[in-house]
Amino acid sequence: MCLSDLRRGDSATVTGIPDENLRMQLLRFGITSGCHVSCHARLPFGPVVLRYGGQEIAVGREVARSVSVECTGEAFGRRWRGGRGRG
Repeated sequence: MCLSDLRRGDSATVTGIPDENLRMQLLRFGITSGCHVSCHARLPFGPVVLRYGGQEIAVGREVARSVSVECTGEAFGRRWRGGRGRG
C-alpha cells in the first residue's frame, strides 16, 4: 500500500521510502521509515495532506505513490457506523 491509497482519517506507518532524494526531503519534515502519519485530506488530482508531529504536510500525488505504508487505523466514521449518539 502507498500514501496515495490512504483515505481521509486513515492512519499508517511508513514502511519504505525507496528513493534517496525523496528520503532526504521527507526527513526535513521528520518523516522517516517507522513513523506514524495520518491522512488529513486528499485533494482531487492533487496532493495528499498528511498530519505528522503537529503539522500538516502536502505531499504530491506522484511522491505519495512512491512511499510505502502499512495502514494502522481507519477513519472514525468507517469503523463505527452510526455507533455514536445512539441508544
